[in-house]
Amino acid sequence: MGGDVGPGAGVSALGVGLARRKRRRWVRWGAGGVGGLLILVVGVGWGVYLKLDGNITADEAAEAELRRYEKDRPTSLVSGAQNILLIGSDSRSGDGNRKYGRDSGTERSDTTILLHLAAKRDSATAISLPRDLMVDVPSCRRPDGTRTGPRFAMFNSAFQTGGSACTIRTVEKLTDIRVDHHVVVDFHGFTKMVDAVDGVQICLKEPVNDKAAKLRLPAGRVTLNGEQALGYVRARKSLGDGSDTERMGRQQRFLGALVNKVQSNDVLLNPVKLYPLLDAATSSLTTDPGLASLRGLYQLVRGVRNIPTEHVRFLTVPRESYLYNADRDQLMEPEAEKLFERLRRDEPVEVAQGGGSSAEIRLGKGSREPGGADSPAPTFSGNTAAEHTCE
Repeated sequence: MGGDVGPGAGVSALGVGLARRKRRRWVRWGAGGVGGLLILVVGVGWGVYLKLDGNITADEAAEAELRRYEKDRPTSLVSGAQNILLIGSDSRSGDGNRKYGRDSGTERSDTTILLHLAAKRDSATAISLPRDLMVDVPSCRRPDGTRTGPRFAMFNSAFQTGGSACTIRTVEKLTDIRVDHHVVVDFHGFTKMVDAVDGVQICLKEPVNDKAAKLRLPAGRVTLNGEQALGYVRARKSLGDGSDTERMGRQQRFLGALVNKVQSNDVLLNPVKLYPLLDAATSSLTTDPGLASLRGLYQLVRGVRNIPTEHVRFLTVPRESYLYNADRDQLMEPEAEKLFERLRRDEPVEVAQGGGSSAEIRLGKGSREPGGADSPAPTFSGNTAAEHTCE
């Protein structure tokens, strides 16, 4: 009959049932394993995020001081454009910094760069401000709570007496450019970031043997590790003519090479390469509260990671010897004001190697003047991140 089953049917059905239960068990185990793996990955990712996010120090004191003088600060003229003040501190306090010298209890700005990011994020302009530039420093709050009076002094005295807030207000008074964010990095942080990208290649026309900078390098293309890079950008006596002008130019070329290295190696798109850089950077940065988080830094990096290296420009503010002291600098006018005005209006600035003067004016594509004529864009002596020091 069609409804009858043979004696082997029960065994067959039992085998099928066991196989199905086994498959269901494997599916449950597999699903549980994948779920556990996802939880582990999410947990590790969240842990990494919290670690990196907690590394950054927010400069709350500077934020409070800047709010106090908000009504005196410049206003931004172009929506979306950003100006970030990068301050290299020579502090000997903190992890890894004592080996660079005795901790005197005060900090000076070893390097100060005003970085302008165009609103369209199609260019970036980094302007070095000399330490010995004579400027008007406003009344600033000292670390002990007392205040200084307004004075005419060297630029780096602003950071020494009033920290980042005093430096920002001095830069804004000098340029009439609103500083939207600031970043302070110390010696140890600089070396860690260079090591995190496996060194940066530069080119030396002559060998270097500088005992003071603890730097011994051959001529030609050399990949610098963190300690060597610090010596290279800070050396005075053994490289070039020993002037601060040559030193700033060397710093600009090195930063250009660093930008080139980060972009060419896809560091920003590769988590394995990006994590060491983020860990090194975040653990050594003091920033305004707006940048003092991974989210804040990510939003900044996301906007600049696609800028072509030939549109990342480095130059020094136009200056000349101070009238009353040849060892000091003063702004060269009207060239300096032309530069500041273009940055305020987010207009193009061009750079070219050589040219002698720090502010040689050449023809270039500029903005439209009333009547429809193109105004020439100033071309300053400098370099781009796409250029190599050997060439």
